[in-house]
Amino acid sequence: MLAIAAGGAVGGSLRLGVNRVVPTPTDGFPCSTFAENVSGCLLLAVLMVYLVDVWPPRRYLRPFLGVGVLGGFTTFSTFTNEARVLLQDGEAGLALVYVGGSVLAGSAPTAIGVRLARRLSGVSRP
Repeated sequence: MLAIAAGGAVGGSLRLGVNRVVPTPTDGFPCSTFAENVSGCLLLAVLMVYLVDVWPPRRYLRPFLGVGVLGGFTTFSTFTNEARVLLQDGEAGLALVYVGGSVLAGSAPTAIGVRLARRLSGVSRP
């Protein structure tokens, strides 16, 4: 639990930094959350290849980095809340683009991250 909490503090702080650098317009597309979640997909894919296939098992590394840092950096709760707000504000089209775009934009970096990590590490798995 302490590893997850410590990682969450790091990841949440990183997310706060992104939110300050890439602010979301009041009535616009949630750019910062989109960027955090899409980049988090890439980072989590790379991390999992290394944690599962490359590095020797370490008890607290996956909870700290995967659940804590990247779980604190990415945010499903903010994503769903922002989509809900867009719908409530009458921006159904933008909400659809946000939700659909997030799923599609998150899938590509995940696949790329797995392939890149496997290539860089020399691990070959189907």
